[in-house]
Amino acid sequence: MTTRRAFIATLAGGLVTAPFAAEAQQAAKIARIGYLAGNLVTSSHQHEAFRQGLRDLGYVEGRNVVIEDRSAEGKFERLPALAAELVALKVDVIVASGTLAALAAKQATRTLPIVFSPAGDPVGSELVTSLARPGGNVTGLSAFAPELVGKRLEQLTQAVPGVRRVAFLWQPGAFGERTEKDILKRAEVAARELGVQLQFVEARGPADFDRAFSDMTSARAGALTMLTSNMFVTERRRLVDLAAKNRLPAMYNVREFVDAGGLMAYGPNLADLYRRAAAYVDKILKGTKPGDLPVEQPTKFELVINLKAAKALGLTIPPSLLQRADEVIQ
Repeated sequence: MTTRRAFIATLAGGLVTAPFAAEAQQAAKIARIGYLAGNLVTSSHQHEAFRQGLRDLGYVEGRNVVIEDRSAEGKFERLPALAAELVALKVDVIVASGTLAALAAKQATRTLPIVFSPAGDPVGSELVTSLARPGGNVTGLSAFAPELVGKRLEQLTQAVPGVRRVAFLWQPGAFGERTEKDILKRAEVAARELGVQLQFVEARGPADFDRAFSDMTSARAGALTMLTSNMFVTERRRLVDLAAKNRLPAMYNVREFVDAGGLMAYGPNLADLYRRAAAYVDKILKGTKPGDLPVEQPTKFELVINLKAAKALGLTIPPSLLQRADEVIQ
């Protein structure tokens, strides 16, 4: 009888403690996130924004999350091999910084969840079938805002009164062909409305930069704007230096160029997009399928002006433009 009571007590105790043991085991599970970037050195603040987003959601590195970083160090051809490394590590989710990293991750796996942050044109790049219904194992955030092309040109002409010729630097192949044609067409239409001529200048890689700026000055361009690509962002310091050397007032797509010494930028707040990527990761780790998470488009935009760069160019930024700026760097 005593033995029977002991057995029942043990069984009952096991039934009571089993749920707690399961919960403890689940709580102890450490999420593994793979982070794939073209260059972690030049995008360190964006990476930190993502980490801050995780911290805001209760993730503490070393306690309940581990981040496996992989950087191509500017050599984008290394991205596929690095993506394969993360797949081999069997991470729970891959966060891909930019379109090229996302494409490499998608090529490496059709099963592991992938969150891109951000992609230039997720649909045109064939990362997802649609923004509302990504499908598959890929989702994330887009920095695509083609409607801002005209606005940037308008602000540039306000900052450089009387400018008649504007160079438009772009990287062929950085986006889908249809997307590139659409953006270049938008730029042409906006330029005509503003009464300025556009000079389209191609740069497929950093080796083309010197030639590209030589072409701009030979054609007597009075200012510069661009269609920003991953490669341009990675090489932003050199592009900013070349613009200053050739005395070309430049309007960029993202503030990172202004932080590097550039004149002006108007576009999506990238740090905000990276912070928001953490929410995608959190939902996926809790069981949501990537294909069920719609791709989010940018909601926070900023105009940043660098007065130090303006002074070096001999420019006086109109007060009306300064008043509209979200940040003015002295």
